[in-house]
Amino acid sequence: MPAPALGKKITDFSLASTAGPWRLKTLSGSKLVIYFYPKDDTSGCTKEGEAFRDLHGAFKKAKTLIVGISPDTVASHQKFKAKYQFPFELLADPEKAVCALFDVIKEKSMYGKKYMGVERSTFLLDEKGVLRAEWRKVKVDGHAEAVLAAAQAL
Repeated sequence: MPAPALGKKITDFSLASTAGPWRLKTLSGSKLVIYFYPKDDTSGCTKEGEAFRDLHGAFKKAKTLIVGISPDTVASHQKFKAKYQFPFELLADPEKAVCALFDVIKEKSMYGKKYMGVERSTFLLDEKGVLRAEWRKVKVDGHAEAVLAAAQAL
């Protein structure tokens, strides 16, 4: 299945979340930020989550929901969410099916060792579930602000 394309509707999907079962199509009528991150409670992922947390009120004013997705379990997500008081849901994708749908599984390297993992990426959907913006190979600094500006412009 090809990666989502700008201007195209995202295929419906469902995952377990920190609030129970979560399904994309139930959110029609709201803009949505989906951010993919590699791992709960790591420095970059924490910093990214905190940035979205700190701008949550502004996203809410822009009528935009936020969800984070990683391959971690719901139990891990619940601890991570509680520890940093994230006001949005985290979705568990341990099989990496939704990660694959969004084409965010990439070859990475750590200490010279290559492995397949989640590339930090963010997607902005409009109220009809159409992909309006995407950010790949995200650098955390300033990223949540850029996503917010795009959501406000929609």
